[in-house]
Amino acid sequence: MRGNLARVKERIAEAALRAGRSPEEIKLVAATKGVDTERIREAMEAGVEILGENYVQEARRKYEEIGSRVRWHMIGHLQTNKAKYVARFFECVHSVDSLRLAQELDRRAVLQGRTIEVLIQVNLSGEETKSGVREEEVEALAEGIAGLKGLRLVGLMTMPPFSPDPQQSRPYFVALRRLKERLNGKGFPLKELSMGMSADFEVAIEEGATMVRIGTAIFGPRG
Repeated sequence: MRGNLARVKERIAEAALRAGRSPEEIKLVAATKGVDTERIREAMEAGVEILGENYVQEARRKYEEIGSRVRWHMIGHLQTNKAKYVARFFECVHSVDSLRLAQELDRRAVLQGRTIEVLIQVNLSGEETKSGVREEEVEALAEGIAGLKGLRLVGLMTMPPFSPDPQQSRPYFVALRRLKERLNGKGFPLKELSMGMSADFEVAIEEGATMVRIGTAIFGPRG
């Protein structure tokens, strides 16, 4: 695993440099769905600083063993009734896709005396199997989140349709970057673009990703 992680970091740096960017701009979120705590600890010892979890129940079990020695990001679809658990220890949620969810996260964060960074998940492909708001709905949701005390809106996230060819993801990454730029122009101080996974993270970085969610390239295939 240590070798895998080193290679991923090399590829991140190379992609950033190709795009005229600093590798330090890119946050590596290790996607740990289905990865046991022993292997997560190995990854932490090898330099992983952010864990990206898809499921609240799985994350809660891991947090009990690992604690706050690492930063926790929620990268999977989040149900409103799970917001109370997320507010306890996650520092960032990539997958906010409704004002109702944002309001419940906000309420729970305020009760915990915390501020949680959030990203709006945007469904640019129109796939019904994917979560996220439509592009034309993003500004209204951003306005709603901006008025909440316990949340800080920092960016956007998307998941392109799966393709074995990473170049097929590029138009979606371009579209998300342009959407962020439009929102920046309207006064929303967004800085983060969470896009790119094991199959296409280099293309995502070339198009402006600041967070890449990588699991398989670090931990290998999971059952």
